[in-house]
Amino acid sequence: MARKKKILPIFENATISDVASEGKAVAKINDVVIFVPFAVPGDVVDLQVVKKKRQYMEARVLKFHTYSENRQEAVCQHYGVCGGCKWQILPYSEQIKYKQQQVVDNLTRIGKIELPPPTSPALRAPSPQEREIGKGFFPILGSAKTEFYRNKLEFTFSNKRWRTYEEMKSAPVVEALAVAEALEATVVSTLREPQCPSATNNAVGFHIPGMFDKVLDIEKCWLQDDISNQIRNEFRSYALENKLTFFDIRNKEGFLRTLIIRTASTGDLMVIAVFFYEDETLRENLLNHIYAKFPQITSLLYVINSKANDTITDQKVCLFRGNEHIFEEMEGLRFKIGAKSFYQTNSEQAYELYKITRNFAQLTGNELVYDLYTGTGTIANFVARNARQVIGIEYVPEAIEDAKENSKINGIENTLFYAGDMKNILNADFIAQHGKPDVIITDPPRAGMHNDVIDAILLAEPKRIVYVSCNPATQARDLSLLDAKYKVTAVQPVDMFPHTHHVENVVLLERSPL
Repeated sequence: MARKKKILPIFENATISDVASEGKAVAKINDVVIFVPFAVPGDVVDLQVVKKKRQYMEARVLKFHTYSENRQEAVCQHYGVCGGCKWQILPYSEQIKYKQQQVVDNLTRIGKIELPPPTSPALRAPSPQEREIGKGFFPILGSAKTEFYRNKLEFTFSNKRWRTYEEMKSAPVVEALAVAEALEATVVSTLREPQCPSATNNAVGFHIPGMFDKVLDIEKCWLQDDISNQIRNEFRSYALENKLTFFDIRNKEGFLRTLIIRTASTGDLMVIAVFFYEDETLRENLLNHIYAKFPQITSLLYVINSKANDTITDQKVCLFRGNEHIFEEMEGLRFKIGAKSFYQTNSEQAYELYKITRNFAQLTGNELVYDLYTGTGTIANFVARNARQVIGIEYVPEAIEDAKENSKINGIENTLFYAGDMKNILNADFIAQHGKPDVIITDPPRAGMHNDVIDAILLAEPKRIVYVSCNPATQARDLSLLDAKYKVTAVQPVDMFPHTHHVENVVLLERSPL
């Protein structure tokens, strides 16, 4: 006998009161927290609970009674269905206010960190003199660009196009299951009807959150320079006109798989087309068409990826036209970027982030610096001119080769790079061989640092630690473990990703007196 489905409650005239760290809005009813997407503080709404847990609920908006004064219209036609840029309906000044509060909450509640005093009134840009001092809690540094700020996007080809609720309603035959599926992801009362590029089942765009085999067909994305939209849409048009097959992730079939587009501040443009299998005639006809249509492309590459997942880190990248790489530039330094290279996805804001990191490090030219999780050596090479020597460590061997190449390109001779697992390389023997660092810069992945790495840092006893993090929660956890020997003396949140809840944070720790 089938289990009877539990009826979940509806709450009327609920007031949205706050924003959660994951980007959802928050309402409180009878002291129970309810997480709500696509709403902002000040909205008064009717809520349909979709998930009920012991300590919280999740709900979607059924009806808006009053719209908040702190609300703006989303610029993107795909807003609310795509799943990205969830904070478009919040003015940017409000976005960065909540991001700064997220940093404060994580450091104080999770890390139990005693924060340094604020350097200036909330959200006022600090003066050059304040930044020069390098001490205190600095107001969040907003991004100069809030649209078209990314330098890299990846799109997925799929024969399982996501159909919106509006499309399903207008279809001749409405499938009950598909309508229910659409309702799960759509807040009907808050969304405009998406403009769908085609009526086929094929799509090239972004995965629907929680739906690994469904892709939303994207007409215009506001994240990357518009050349990205033009190239993606041309791939789609050519593929449909020439009956090229789009990938079916369930059945593992189809020709076109993914498309990666990288733009650079130098004007360089990289396009990487990923195919599920090789068909030389189809591939060459497509790529020749794209190259002729877009003379701006400086690097046209392709990958044949026949394995189960989409990652290309373990795949051979083949050059079709142009160069195998593009270049980014920062303060006269040139950074070579290949198809697999990591580079901060907001180029202009990355420059600000690295300047803050260098300022917090307080380098005079005499210091030995360890740069942990160095990636392609961007920070290491950026600070090298201000240090005696910089030693970078990174898990990915290909990234270390890029780091060495970037030092060579820029004539930097005071860097050393090592590839391997951080917790295995950074140990007492390594420190004894290379010397105790005066400064450690660490920029770990979202999961933060391994306990063995923290122990090695405490053993090395640098005068200063500059901790760059894309996840203030795990950063807070790590700071609490460093608290025995170090005091937080400066904090600088940086917004790298407008319209999302993500925030970068830079913290300066100085060794406590014995």
